[in-house]
Amino acid sequence: DDQWKISHHHSSIMPEGIATAEPITKDEVRGLFNLWNDALATKDPFQVADRYSNNGVLLPTVSDVPRTDYPGIVDYFTNFCKLEPQGEILDGNIIVGTNWAQDAGVYEFTMGVNGQKVKGRYTF
Repeated sequence: DDQWKISHHHSSIMPEGIATAEPITKDEVRGLFNLWNDALATKDPFQVADRYSNNGVLLPTVSDVPRTDYPGIVDYFTNFCKLEPQGEILDGNIIVGTNWAQDAGVYEFTMGVNGQKVKGRYTF
């Protein structure tokens, strides 16, 4: 019938009514690594696994088996925590976006049971 018709209509509230996320700082992003490292220090694999999201993926430092679910992550940390690892970031790069952040780089673990050091790449 040669008339313009609405094919998509989006209705929203004015910006004054929108709650926006508080931006995260680079220090806060790095602090998330510290929370994870503190969980390692407990030697409790469940506390470490609880630091991962429900759909988190772990590409372990000392295993070539990807862990894609909670039981798999607990399984990895059950053995890894026995080594009493403590991590230190050697070189990291933090990027902050709208409602997301990424921390990626190289870290090193010192194993408390024998002093062995293991380097690995990380992305959080």
